[in-house]
Amino acid sequence: MITNSLLLALVATVIPSVAARPDPDLYRRAMSKFNEVRTCGLADGAPVTKAPKANPWAQISPDDVTAVWDLLHSDAAGLNLTHPDNATVTDNYIYFIDTLATNKSAVLPYIDGDGVLPPKFARAVIFEGGKTEPVSQEYMVGPLPVSDKTKIEKLDYLYNGGSGGTVPYNSRYFDAKRTKVANDFLLPIVEQINDILVALFDGAWYGSSDPRTNLTITSTDPQSFDGTTSHRSMMFRYPGKASYMTPLDFYILLDVSGTDMAHYKLKGFVTNEKYFKTVAELRKAFDAGEIKNEFPQTRDQEWALVNHKPEMGVRDLEDRMAPQNIELGGKRYKIDLEEQYVEYMGWTFYLSFTRTLGLAFNDVKFKGERVLYELQMQEAAAQYAGYTPKAANTVYHDTYYSFGTTVSALVEGYDCPFGSTMLNITYPANGKTRVHPGALCVFEADTGFPLARHSYGGGSAYGFGNLASVKDAALHLRLVYTVGNYDYLFDYSFHLDGSMEIQVRASGYLQSSPYYKTQGRFGPRVYQSTQGSYHSHILNFKADFDILDEKNSLQVTELIVANQSQPWFPELGVFEQMELKESYMEKEQQFNWAPNNQAMYSVVNKGKTNAWGEKRGYRIVPGRSNVALPVKNSPFSVKSSTLLKSHLAVTQQHDNEPVANSFQNVNMPLKPQQDFAKFFDGENVDDEDLVLWFNLGMHHYTRSEDVPVTLFSEAVSSIVFAPQNFNDRAPEGDLRNRRWAEVDEEGVLTYEDYSIELPTCQIKLDEPISKIEPLTFA
Repeated sequence: MITNSLLLALVATVIPSVAARPDPDLYRRAMSKFNEVRTCGLADGAPVTKAPKANPWAQISPDDVTAVWDLLHSDAAGLNLTHPDNATVTDNYIYFIDTLATNKSAVLPYIDGDGVLPPKFARAVIFEGGKTEPVSQEYMVGPLPVSDKTKIEKLDYLYNGGSGGTVPYNSRYFDAKRTKVANDFLLPIVEQINDILVALFDGAWYGSSDPRTNLTITSTDPQSFDGTTSHRSMMFRYPGKASYMTPLDFYILLDVSGTDMAHYKLKGFVTNEKYFKTVAELRKAFDAGEIKNEFPQTRDQEWALVNHKPEMGVRDLEDRMAPQNIELGGKRYKIDLEEQYVEYMGWTFYLSFTRTLGLAFNDVKFKGERVLYELQMQEAAAQYAGYTPKAANTVYHDTYYSFGTTVSALVEGYDCPFGSTMLNITYPANGKTRVHPGALCVFEADTGFPLARHSYGGGSAYGFGNLASVKDAALHLRLVYTVGNYDYLFDYSFHLDGSMEIQVRASGYLQSSPYYKTQGRFGPRVYQSTQGSYHSHILNFKADFDILDEKNSLQVTELIVANQSQPWFPELGVFEQMELKESYMEKEQQFNWAPNNQAMYSVVNKGKTNAWGEKRGYRIVPGRSNVALPVKNSPFSVKSSTLLKSHLAVTQQHDNEPVANSFQNVNMPLKPQQDFAKFFDGENVDDEDLVLWFNLGMHHYTRSEDVPVTLFSEAVSSIVFAPQNFNDRAPEGDLRNRRWAEVDEEGVLTYEDYSIELPTCQIKLDEPISKIEPLTFA
């Protein structure tokens, strides 16, 4: 501990004088402006820029959304559509409209040359329950805007599973209309056993709208294997704000194949780790006292809410506001809102968004040279483990739930720093365009460490002869997607050194299971009657690298240990030495990070070298928790999750392979609509237009600290794309936010601040919750 007397001694110590270039005294300059102190411009908008060209990846406009909706419903379209509000499972109706990605072959002549802006097309998913063989069918509609040239055609070229854009009814998305039919079938079954539910759980289910109901019921995915049949594994919970945390040990298994519930079947019940095929079998066991509720669940869910818990005590000084990252010098990035185009410290890129996949980055350049053509998440998946019908059955593909539509309102100062630029997210919804205000935040932040630093010489009173420290910062684009129980925080960071980082964090409620003393191998007990079910989160991304042009190669630099001798060490004989062994991947393949990280993977352009003759490129650097799906042959994910089963993959770019997954693949694990394994057909990837696919994620070893919710601080995964001989030297020399200090022969300390003044301003913060706006339509 530093005492008062020691502090006085430190103050009294003689310190050599400090000097600098003419008028460098930052303190004096600040004091001279004391009476002119302004309020920090936290609410100031980002400076405006103008994109070099119109955004060819942009979403279709609100007018186009409405026009496509009207066209599909017209008699001329011949689709015999019913409005979704009035439709049943045996009708034809639109599930969603979205933007169809423009082919790369059509974009490049425009973005890189004098070609015309490619026309836009809409993608429409229509549930055709009115057909003799009901299906889900995708269509492409365009060119847009709607005119006499606009056509409605089946959208088949995206998918390689053999049926194009057609998905069998039994594998299609289980929407509210399918759920209603399944629940109508379930109700008379449950009514026969409500007395058992009351005895076990003090609850009953009479349908979701019946006021007597005080239990809730949930299902899981997949709900089909190949489209020939459909099933549901139902589990009861106590309802409430945290129902995910109050599961009950009672499951009902159904066969819900087809549109006619007259053909549906009860497959059985599961409770007390026992399976009963019929109501009669269940009742016989119950009457015999063989079914008990050993660990009663609580109906109180206050313990599982993410609010302040005074009963946990008080932390010293926690009554003070926590530290904040604030852009004191003003915003150093520019935005063209109309074209969704961003500039920052040498970086430029376009943004796009779809309701299925969320945010994408296009034409990403550093100092005017392209690094990436496209970066976009392909799937956010989770597979669970357990010895119950729900946990064992569960594989989630969150694109199935229209991942992009789950963007959440962001709280300034908590989800994002105060002063962030809060941008709206829009997507088509029922013939209109839904607006999520402030769902994407853009901000520059201090990284918490210098970009570069060095001190030299130790003979002065200061302990150095010269000292350099370069201020580091990065531009972040952040979204939070809340898919049911989980919140995924995505950070895309653009660094001053030309590197780019993608980071994903997970929070939210566990999908928990009832606690069983015999099932510790699937996760720990986390509350009174709640077990945290183990699961793996895997998120797949597409990175279409175009290092300077489309002719790229994947360079593998292995760190090997070789036995060798060197003539200047004759006494050592043969000894071990590390060496670098360079090669190039020749064919498409899936692969994993090397053990001990003893291989570097870089996307390089063999035809472009830097000043030293080295091939210019970007290396792929693993960050925290780079994992793949552990199970390879599970019947619930055997073919539908191939993209999740390796750390990395490389393929040749094709317009007909724009996405790694189909949003309805989760219900087709044996016969996927999009079969990622078929991407690997022996094509060359050396000196070709290649695509890198990579996985982020975490094996979620659940714990009591996941209550009430999983913490972002621990559940995180990341990857970095960093220049590898892309430049002639480190790209920090043009940065003026730095200090260069020297001690001369007389012991005088001087420094250079490069005319970057330390700002003086007052900070005024407004309550962030008051800034949250309701959802609207454009």
